[in-house]
Amino acid sequence: MQIIKKIYICLNNWLSIQYYLNGFMQTTRQRILDYLEINRTATSIDLSRAFRMTSANLRHHLAILQEDGLISSVGQQPANGRGRPTLIYMITKQSSEHSLGELASALFEQVLGKRASKQRSQRLKRLAENMQGNTGKPDGSITQRLVAAIEQLNLLRYRAHWEAHTAGPRVILGQCPYASIIDKHPELCNMDAHMIAGMLGELVTQTAKIERKPNGIAACVFEIEKNQPAFKSS
Repeated sequence: MQIIKKIYICLNNWLSIQYYLNGFMQTTRQRILDYLEINRTATSIDLSRAFRMTSANLRHHLAILQEDGLISSVGQQPANGRGRPTLIYMITKQSSEHSLGELASALFEQVLGKRASKQRSQRLKRLAENMQGNTGKPDGSITQRLVAAIEQLNLLRYRAHWEAHTAGPRVILGQCPYASIIDKHPELCNMDAHMIAGMLGELVTQTAKIERKPNGIAACVFEIEKNQPAFKSS
């Protein structure tokens, strides 16, 4: 249980810890990183307008961020009429990584180890329940449960919202708090599914995962099917 608590602390305060540990970075450059993290990509014109910055001043900050390997140019946007194309920027994987990622990964491996698939699934479910908190059995209408689940997920920094759909309601996660270790531990998606299913008391099917590409999927999507007791992950 102590290991699970350590993982909880490491994983769910991810961004807050990063911001404190990266105190050397000037506020302007941190704001640029925050903007790119939320919007995935942006042109220099977008950034200049967002921060009311001159082109020369913005170029200075972008150059430093690129030199540090925190952002990269991933394409060009054609100019309207005459003029040069505008570069499109994206946050790099390096900017989301920290030595805490290695610690969290090691702790996570301690919890799961080389156990059989069924045992790993059970441990993931227990970890999800720990993350979920002592919320008790979900009650109320599906809308009320969705609203409560979204509130809890956003406390855990998922940037979540829900939307209606013909196949059933969807929970949309705009951010993965574990982005820097998700490639090594893709089963964390199953943990999220367990957690959402527990919050809602409904079957959950993951239909999309965040992709780190200029035109990739910008969110994880979980579809909810009513009156089902478990979850499925694609």
